[in-house]
Amino acid sequence: MFALVDCNNFYASCERVFNPNLQHKPIAILSNNDGCVISRSDEAKDLQLPMGAPIFKWEQFCKEKKIQILSSNYPLYGDMSDRVMKILAQFTPDVEIYSIDEAFMQFKGFESYDFDAYGVQIKDRILQWTGIPTCVGIAPTKALSKVANKIARKYPKETNGVYVIDSEEKRIKALQWTPIEKVWGIGHGLQKKLKATGCIKAYDFTQLDSEWVRKKFSIVVWRLQQDLLGKSSIELEEHTNKKAIATTRSFESTYNKIEDIKERVATFAVNCAEKLRKQNCSCHMIIVILRSHKYGGNVQQYRASKTVILPHPTNSSLVISKSAIEAVKAIYKPGIQYKKAGVIITGLVPEDNFQLNLFSKENPKHKSLMTAIDAMNTKYKSDKIKLGNQDLDRTWKMRQDRLSPKYTTNINDIIVVK
Repeated sequence: MFALVDCNNFYASCERVFNPNLQHKPIAILSNNDGCVISRSDEAKDLQLPMGAPIFKWEQFCKEKKIQILSSNYPLYGDMSDRVMKILAQFTPDVEIYSIDEAFMQFKGFESYDFDAYGVQIKDRILQWTGIPTCVGIAPTKALSKVANKIARKYPKETNGVYVIDSEEKRIKALQWTPIEKVWGIGHGLQKKLKATGCIKAYDFTQLDSEWVRKKFSIVVWRLQQDLLGKSSIELEEHTNKKAIATTRSFESTYNKIEDIKERVATFAVNCAEKLRKQNCSCHMIIVILRSHKYGGNVQQYRASKTVILPHPTNSSLVISKSAIEAVKAIYKPGIQYKKAGVIITGLVPEDNFQLNLFSKENPKHKSLMTAIDAMNTKYKSDKIKLGNQDLDRTWKMRQDRLSPKYTTNINDIIVVK
């Protein structure tokens, strides 16, 4: 059996854990730089606040409807997510973290278990230990567990937040209830093709001839159909390192001086290098992107990128930052109002397993230096040690006017009980 555990309105729920005054109030969480709505509580959804709404257009609406607007607090959300995932690992060793707020679980050797009771136990422990409400869907396959989870989320009172598909009758009834566009793994393009064949509900999809589905679409679509038929064809995915790492940010205001842009790009490059070392990899290639302010009125538009091929793989912040700055020099154009920059590192290889270059190599002191810097920054939970080409007083110049405290990741923001 598989389970899909999904945290309800995760970002809003994290805020409510530490600010009970937000309970049962409409909440909207904004994207980076307080741009648009990326998460809404059920109460905000009921007030018809759309997902992706630019806040400068909808701020008056939020005031009238008394919707609480908050900046994204990713350190808080990431820490709370980690706590939830560690609780799930107590119930089975086979856990696939699917996103920041949901995970698949596989139960091998649990044949004699009462899955209704086990699902309630999972849900209650997460709520008691973290304060995060969840719904649990349990079924013989991953795709069906997604369907079961949607039913638990849709009917919380009737299901107590847990729904188990453990019979053929339940499987058919669940698929007849589920619209084809709500099936996990069916995107907009596939949805249109399936609707053209008469598939309105998920059950209709399972009634198509399997061999025809395999020939007409792909092996991936065929596996999805088999999963919905109750034949497990989609396994848990093992954790793999990323194939590319990117840091892209909009500036809090437009820049036109190359010194300001070089500082931002250097900081982005160092951030990428730190992530690279965490997954014990090195990179062959660096891509730097610059973009003008596309909403800046009648200003000259400009977008450019530069790819730098490194002579040898590296994860040194010194090398990656220097290469990124050289790329900025190559694509910078005077007179442009720049609003966004990004650094992408790719061509990743294990740091201890790559082809050496006979004629060039990295300074061997870099490795021990990076190790020492990472250890210091980890110990003090902030970027205390930076390169000289970074602004020493800040990490990101990002607009976060409605940011809540970092209750669990910053010692100065811990709640004090009096």
